[in-house]
Amino acid sequence: MRPVMARAWAILVCGLLLGLTACSTGQGKVVKVLPHWLDARGRHALSASLFERDAYQARLRDHPDQRHGLRYDIHWRAPRTGHPDYRLRLELRTEQTPHDRPIVIEQAVKPPPPWGRWTGLSLKDEAFAQAGEIIAWRVSLWNGDRLLSEEKSFLW
Repeated sequence: MRPVMARAWAILVCGLLLGLTACSTGQGKVVKVLPHWLDARGRHALSASLFERDAYQARLRDHPDQRHGLRYDIHWRAPRTGHPDYRLRLELRTEQTPHDRPIVIEQAVKPPPPWGRWTGLSLKDEAFAQAGEIIAWRVSLWNGDRLLSEEKSFLW
């Protein structure tokens, strides 16, 4: 094997091992949060292309009458050890809700594989129509009553 290829493999293996050990330290992590508008059929894109998704999201952003929901796709990681009781919680501050009482959407989730899992939390139809414009959001990962990680928008 060439020395360059051997180094590349060594770097790749070390990176994977570091990622796995970081996840096994007992702490979960919300890695990324992607908010997406949904149309009347529950779609956030018309095809699998990221370019098409972004174009369709721009269209829904510019045409509020075509929006029928909002989904937050959340990439998260957590260890599979112990007695996991994981929950993802989405909190939304809107123009219709008081500042101290956000809309809360919570979902129990199973322990993910070491590389993480994507989970979607949605606000649809009548609840979406009553909520009004979203001002700020926060996504948090819980194990029982213990907060493991959170990501939030700038205005939270």
